Amino acid sequence: LFCFSDPRTDPWPLVHSPLPVALLFAFYLFVVALGPFYMRQRKPLKLRGLLVAYNLAMMTLSGYMFYEFLVTSVLDNYSYLCQPVDYSRSELGMRMARACWWFFFSKVIELLDTVFFILRKKQEQVTFLHVYHHGTMLFNWWSGVKYVPGGQAFFIGMLNSFVHIFMYGYYALASLGPQMHPYLWWKRYLTIMQLCQFVAIAAHSSYNLFTECPFPDGFNTAVFLYILSLIALFLHYYYRTYIRGKQ
Repeated sequence: LFCFSDPRTDPWPLVHSPLPVALLFAFYLFVVALGPFYMRQRKPLKLRGLLVAYNLAMMTLSGYMFYEFLVTSVLDNYSYLCQPVDYSRSELGMRMARACWWFFFSKVIELLDTVFFILRKKQEQVTFLHVYHHGTMLFNWWSGVKYVPGGQAFFIGMLNSFVHIFMYGYYALASLGPQMHPYLWWKRYLTIMQLCQFVAIAAHSSYNLFTECPFPDGFNTAVFLYILSLIALFLHYYYRTYIRGKQ
């Protein structure tokens, strides 16, 4: 079952009410729908300097979040099998809650990925998978920070932050221009890393559905079902890009 909102995170930016996040998502869909029409008669923007700075900043933020999740979980002796949320205002409890908030906020910033694709007229990159993943992560982590900022949820944030270090590193290299293409041969392995991440999260969340653990089953069930949808979509992307594409 879902639990009450966490009074520690409730006053933090964007957490108290779902309205700001819902409005942000509505504006995001508005940009996705009408952005290409706005750019139709305009030349694609290069944005090289901005993209390099943005991707390096996101790579740094991902590294910081991974460090916070990992170090805090080690210092607080987190269990990878069953970890309830520490709702106390202890130093480590608050540190983990802040790491979860930063992870949620990073999902707000990542909406810019789509904006940059549209401004550069890379509309083929704005797929259903892309929009679905960005939009749903926004709401998933809003609810995570509002209700369960810590506990089992730390594993998802830690793993995803680790993968995003490499993902934004890849994007940073790609944004330097075509001369970097020979060094980007590992894109396929980045997709494999993302799939391995989803499988690990599915195993982690499903385990607690069959064991006694004082972490809300509702969240573990929601995470498990959501991750199954991502596995299906990423497997389809992998097949279309690396198997059928090669043929």
